[in-house]
Amino acid sequence: MLDGMFVFDNVIHVFDMSDENLREDESRTRKESEEFRQWLEALGCGGRWPAFNDPESEFPYGSSMGGRWSTDAVFDMVFKVAPTDMAMAQVVPIFDFFTDFFAPVKAQYEMAKAYPDRVLFCGGVDPMYRGVDDALEQLDYQIKELGACSIKFYNGHVEHSWACDDESIAYPLYQRCLDLGVDVIQFHKGLPLGKTSYAAMSPLDLERPARDFPDLNFIVHHLALPMFDEVVWLAGRFPNVYLALSGNLNTYVIAPRLVQEQVGRLLMEVGVEKLLYGSEAALAGSPAPYLRAFLDLEIPDDLRRGYGYPQITRSDKEKILGLNFANLMGVDLDAKKRELADQPVFDATLEGRLLGMGELVGAAE
Repeated sequence: MLDGMFVFDNVIHVFDMSDENLREDESRTRKESEEFRQWLEALGCGGRWPAFNDPESEFPYGSSMGGRWSTDAVFDMVFKVAPTDMAMAQVVPIFDFFTDFFAPVKAQYEMAKAYPDRVLFCGGVDPMYRGVDDALEQLDYQIKELGACSIKFYNGHVEHSWACDDESIAYPLYQRCLDLGVDVIQFHKGLPLGKTSYAAMSPLDLERPARDFPDLNFIVHHLALPMFDEVVWLAGRFPNVYLALSGNLNTYVIAPRLVQEQVGRLLMEVGVEKLLYGSEAALAGSPAPYLRAFLDLEIPDDLRRGYGYPQITRSDKEKILGLNFANLMGVDLDAKKRELADQPVFDATLEGRLLGMGELVGAAE
């Protein structure tokens, strides 16, 4: 709990960036995967994010671009060092550089299996990996056998992009999710990974699916940056489109004005009930610094006067941090709070030592 508010993290990943998981069948794999890692490192903004700390310290929970994360390490990062109550471990079915995906199915499943009271499993498939039929079989397996309660799609890769409104490729996947009882599907949009196709990362190819599948709920990640205008108009028009601020709120510690403008506009034009918190751990390190910074987030008077943005309230923050996602996933928060009260894991002393390692740069200015 964060200041009495239930924290339900929409997206964490158990990554595998080990050498053993690199593809060896293409000569460009190692070079481009290293470029990919360097791009990910750049997300740390030159070390200004406080969670990007020394991996040899007592808090090896910064963003480590190499190696394979363990479920225990990710659990400590998300739940022990930060006041997180629940989270969803999401598959990243990127196969351009990896033999077993960037965040493999097995690793996310094992995370949820190890901590079933706190972690939900979100599966992931890509119809370009081994074809649509194989993706459908994987949906059957991940949902029926592994218990996936949501599915994540990454439709824009270096050489393997597909359109989310393609009726022959995408629509069968959506229908299979519905047939199997999964009504929450998620999409990586914007934030192009490395040399990803920019056009493929536009959220506009979700317009027709949102219309054609009214019983599905679509979660768009990363505010589709830099296509922010497009995603605002998308979510504002379709009642079944939600926005995950996955990693976006983290930026408040280094670029507060940017986040204030984004959140203010989202509150005004999309509505707070459509907004979901996501930490992107382990990529951005422990959520602790970003959660604490979010407590202090306000919409400045000049933005409210100049653009008509509403002030963010405690009720808004409570909805963003957990209530909205709990409602979407059908989690009874009153029952869950009682259940978790008997098994606390958060260690405030560990969080305090982590926060003491780096100044919350933007929020302090």
